[in-house]
Amino acid sequence: MKLTLIKPNMGRMTAGQPYVDEGRMEPLQLGVLAGLTPPDVEVVLYDDRFEEIPYDEQTDLVALTVEAFTARRSYEICLEYRKRRVPAIIGGMHPTLLPEEAAQHADSIFLGDAEHLWQQVIDDARTGCLRSVYRSHPGAPQPGTFTRRDIFRGKGYLPITLLQFGRGCRFTCQFCAVSAYFEHTAYQRCICEVVEEIERQDRKLLFFVDDNIVAEHQAAKDLFRALIPLNVRWVGQGSIDMTEDRELMELMVASGCLGNVIGFEAVTEAGLEALNKSPNLLGFDYYERAIRILEEFGLQTWAAFVLGHDQETAESLDQTLAFALEHKFCFAAFNILMPYPRTPWYQQLQTEQRLLYDGCWWLHPDYRFNHAAFAPNNLSPAELTERCFAMRTRWNSYSTLLKRLFNLKTNMRSLAKMGIFLRYNPLFRKETFKKQGMRLGEQ
Repeated sequence: MKLTLIKPNMGRMTAGQPYVDEGRMEPLQLGVLAGLTPPDVEVVLYDDRFEEIPYDEQTDLVALTVEAFTARRSYEICLEYRKRRVPAIIGGMHPTLLPEEAAQHADSIFLGDAEHLWQQVIDDARTGCLRSVYRSHPGAPQPGTFTRRDIFRGKGYLPITLLQFGRGCRFTCQFCAVSAYFEHTAYQRCICEVVEEIERQDRKLLFFVDDNIVAEHQAAKDLFRALIPLNVRWVGQGSIDMTEDRELMELMVASGCLGNVIGFEAVTEAGLEALNKSPNLLGFDYYERAIRILEEFGLQTWAAFVLGHDQETAESLDQTLAFALEHKFCFAAFNILMPYPRTPWYQQLQTEQRLLYDGCWWLHPDYRFNHAAFAPNNLSPAELTERCFAMRTRWNSYSTLLKRLFNLKTNMRSLAKMGIFLRYNPLFRKETFKKQGMRLGEQ
């Protein structure tokens, strides 16, 4: 039997050319699927972000992992295989949140985490009896299995190994699809298996893709203690309330952490309350205190902001950019708030009839990447889109890049951290401008 795994692209740029992701990382989800697949099954990977899909190549089953931004392109790929009578199964967060939609485009849909039912999928595909729906449940990542990384070789991915300790998050942010998917629960992988996963590969630079690696502080401390003797360097994603636990911070740095993606989301209390960002609501001066602690420990920060909540104004957008510039973060993402399906934010907008693109922006032919998909309270959709792009433009200007580099506590704290800043900021700058206004899908 032969299994073909496909990482779908998002779409085409404004010039009509397919988007080629030059900052692409390993598609960890597909490596996990390959690791769950019995060794007698031939497994191949095609990454639609930079290579052609050989639709006419013989295969017995095609599997795609689908996110909202790749849904349109994923359905196009499934159609090509349907024309050739090759069964395709799709899974991931988007099909799990919208199974009725996904079922219209694929022979089979997989709902929930793959670890618990993937063997059944393979067994059914062998006998030509693939079910229309496989319904699994959330849980700890990869119990007793390991990522197959040989399928990534020769693909030109960034030289950083992706892996996971946990899935989900215990917080209830209104806009977050992760909260909806995992029902406000965090799950952790066995630490001994995380250690073995690291020892099975050669790199010393790691990226933990956990939605919130410090979702459970005690579990995170146990992980960090186990990482210390491995002599690795790593980055991850974490909530800012980690700065309230000094032992946690000390262990994090001792384990090799270089920095984290941190969701600041908004810089006003009204904005945080509108987003229900509970871990950030710890007092008016909390951000300043937390940033001082991050700098004390020398951690570089990728600051993430979501823009367009119901309290957003032109002035608060200016405040957000000024805040990021003042603190000279290593990286920052200024993302328009997206109404992901089945989230409380989506349901609110739907009730108030404020959704654009017929409430289905991820499939609409007129939607463009990084454009507003809803009507904000205090700005027009076009104004929100234009102002957010102007923020990205200012943040990524060469003069601003130079000013941000000179943060002696973080970006210039060591040659290694200065190297990270200088290597990846130009790359992310280029990708920011390439993707702006991109259409989803290729047809």
